[in-house]
Amino acid sequence: MRLANKVAIVTGGARGIGQAIALRLAEEGAEIAICDVQPSDKTVAQIEELGRAALALKVDITQESQVKEAVDSVMAKWGRIDILVNNAGVTRDGLLLRMQESEWDMVLDVNLKGAFLFSRAALRPMLKQRQGRIISIASVVGLMGNPGQTNYAASKAGVIGFSKSLAREVASRGVTVNCVAPGFIVSEMTDALTEDQKKALLDQVPLGDMGLPGDVAAVVAFLASCDARYITGQTINVDGGLVMN
Repeated sequence: MRLANKVAIVTGGARGIGQAIALRLAEEGAEIAICDVQPSDKTVAQIEELGRAALALKVDITQESQVKEAVDSVMAKWGRIDILVNNAGVTRDGLLLRMQESEWDMVLDVNLKGAFLFSRAALRPMLKQRQGRIISIASVVGLMGNPGQTNYAASKAGVIGFSKSLAREVASRGVTVNCVAPGFIVSEMTDALTEDQKKALLDQVPLGDMGLPGDVAAVVAFLASCDARYITGQTINVDGGLVMN
């Protein structure tokens, strides 16, 4: 129970990797606020079954007023925020020459601006506490690039640069800021791939297998804990060796 008596916000926590993160943090002892455009009562029930309190908030993370209202709601319920996981993200893939400006804007707004808005809002109580953890879910695409994902790659590379700079700003106040960069993770998207497509992906992965949402969640839980007190400004790849720096 490394996170006993801690309060965590997980954006995009209703499904997929975000849901796995929310459940893992709850297993470690944290109370969980899920901020999602489509909150899930099922996820809340799963957290409560683990003996932890949960709060589901409908939030468009690109809207400053909604982000502030969500943070205020968490503070009103628990009086503190110890962990923020910026997980919410979208893709709008396509070759750059065919990409619409709206597709660029949406991906940058959700993936990068959303992390900015939530980090800024959650940081205020963290600084007063002189303790906090901000963990953003980036992507190996932000490190290596990928055809057809210029908008997504730019947003995730931006999250990494944002996190490094913020880490330097707030380290003296006991707040750490890190990123986790998943590689090929089992999801609804990868489930839709053909066997040939999956093989082509796995041929690039030294460990020869896709990761699970729980693999990402485990690293997030570590970074959120006191075990990672001396780690900040870092990006940890959870990718089976796909990207080796």
